[in-house]
Amino acid sequence: MPEAARHTLIDGRVQIYRRPGSPHWQCSCTVAGRQRRVTTHEESLSRAKDFAQDWYLGLLGKYRVGDLKPGKTFAEAAERFIDEFEVITRGERSPVYVQGHRARLANYLVPFFGDTVLGEITAGMVQDYRIHRLRPGSSGRTPAASTLHQEIVCLRQVLKAANRRRWLDQLPDLSTPFRGSSKVSHRAWLSPDDYKLLYTTTRQQAQARGALPAAKDLHDFVLFMVNTGLRPDEASHLEYRDVAIVLDQTTGDQILEIAVRGKRGVGWCKSMPGAVVPLQRLRERYDGQPTDRLFPIPLRSALNATLQAIDLKFDREGRRRTAYSLRHTYISMRLIEGADIYQVAKNCRTSVEMIETFYAAHIKDVIDAAAVNVRRDRGDAKRADRKSAKPVRKARRSAPGRL
Repeated sequence: MPEAARHTLIDGRVQIYRRPGSPHWQCSCTVAGRQRRVTTHEESLSRAKDFAQDWYLGLLGKYRVGDLKPGKTFAEAAERFIDEFEVITRGERSPVYVQGHRARLANYLVPFFGDTVLGEITAGMVQDYRIHRLRPGSSGRTPAASTLHQEIVCLRQVLKAANRRRWLDQLPDLSTPFRGSSKVSHRAWLSPDDYKLLYTTTRQQAQARGALPAAKDLHDFVLFMVNTGLRPDEASHLEYRDVAIVLDQTTGDQILEIAVRGKRGVGWCKSMPGAVVPLQRLRERYDGQPTDRLFPIPLRSALNATLQAIDLKFDREGRRRTAYSLRHTYISMRLIEGADIYQVAKNCRTSVEMIETFYAAHIKDVIDAAAVNVRRDRGDAKRADRKSAKPVRKARRSAPGRL
């Protein structure tokens, strides 16, 4: 950096400099054992010097009265966390997941907590962050509850990383006050009638004269997903070498054995017989080689357009149906048909608790009417009532001194 672009004040305690390509002067100093930087927003050197001197004296005054505590800042902890998180979770976490944490820190958490010393982050400050995020911004939109929850999860992980390094003595309370347990809503899925309407529509589109390969792919995608229960990202990464057509010894049907590579690592899935024909059509259409993707063309837009055209984009509660709804449809239909919930969870690489919470709660066929509608025989009830109405004789009191 040229000498003319750097100056010092107060016996070298404050530095003023200008970055290449920027017209504004920056200033830095060290107070409470930590280097601090700020922009002066000034293009004039003289005004920048006045700003830097006032800024330094203000920081020094805060430190002397105890308002400025020494220690690592949240920005430093966040930078350290993302470096170690990316290395430690390599091969176990999707790069998309790591990038999501990086984006949450850069866009929201660091701008709010960045210069705050870790020991000064309290439960009240976390609540201030929630209020800040839930206030409508310039776009008039507020984040969804799940989005804010992910940001708090990221905040907790940064603070835990700082605690492991003894930069933070204890974690603040990050729980949400004033709120009880939130309502559990089931996942948007397609009822049997809705599913029939969807695959009938995609079949007509695929069989229409001059239909593009994307229309045929969409029809096979819908059938494949509802007969396997794969997550959309798992299906998008699927290669032909990951899928084998086998004869199921128990049922005698041809099914698919799928080596699934997704957010849970590598797992196995056994499909319904209805997934075999879509796979065979895909192989014939693209002459699929072992390392080729089953669905090389993104189908999200085509699926959304079809759902919108047949008025199935939203369910009756207003929940948006997406490609994930095909997985939810698979799980719900398996439960309707009486499949064992543990086997469904294992085949979908999820937990029984997730199935019971988000799927089984709204499936009427899960409730055993014979076990619920138990009625006692009226004759037995009357005899029981007469027996309970008989007077109870008092026991004779033994004479004193006699056994």
